[in-house]
Amino acid sequence: ARNFNNKIWNAARFVLMNLELEEISLPDAADLEIEDKWILSRLNTVTKEVCDNLDHYELGIALAKLYDFVWSEFCDWYIELLKPRFADKGSKTNVVAQNTIGYVLIGIMKLLHPYMPFITEEIYASLPTLKAESSESIMISTYPAYKEELSFVQDEERMEKLIDLIRAIRNRRAEMNVPPSKKAQLYVVSERSDVYNENTVRFFEKLASASSVTYCGTVEDKTAVQIVAGGATVFIPMG
Repeated sequence: ARNFNNKIWNAARFVLMNLELEEISLPDAADLEIEDKWILSRLNTVTKEVCDNLDHYELGIALAKLYDFVWSEFCDWYIELLKPRFADKGSKTNVVAQNTIGYVLIGIMKLLHPYMPFITEEIYASLPTLKAESSESIMISTYPAYKEELSFVQDEERMEKLIDLIRAIRNRRAEMNVPPSKKAQLYVVSERSDVYNENTVRFFEKLASASSVTYCGTVEDKTAVQIVAGGATVFIPMG
């Protein structure tokens, strides 16, 4: 629990360092990137499940779901994915990123508040207010509820494919003792052009230590390391 508190506190500090907004408002769906739709859809799903668990007094199950979502999906993946967008000051994608992560963090604080009242109250009070909501205290704010308009099933599935492949690449590099500083070329073979395209190259460069990413039909190099995951096959030249 102590480590979880530290994780939340450090994540909130990072978010607050990058928020330049006086008010949080959820962007239009057309302006959201795939990672934004993924985290919003996941938050929406977790909210529905947690509310169902609480209604049935399954307090431990609800907290376990929140723990996994906050630690793994929000902190380890979404925050890392947003760092390049936070560095792009003044851009539209930067503003969308700020609003999205602010909205998600407020939702997380509300969901966790019954379990962790003090840290969630402190962080909530430090965040910009959510549009159309003026509660000064998290204790009297509206508890999150499932929203049909925040269910992006297809984008969620696409993002999960990317995460599976990036995780597999990281694991293989670790098995072969390749340091993160050593960049490598990636050759991706897949029929899922909706997942593996120019818009998702940045994920591999940021999270899979890729120097370049090439989408192709086949790879002739028989000595290349081969990784199969996420509906794709990745080849990494031994050199």
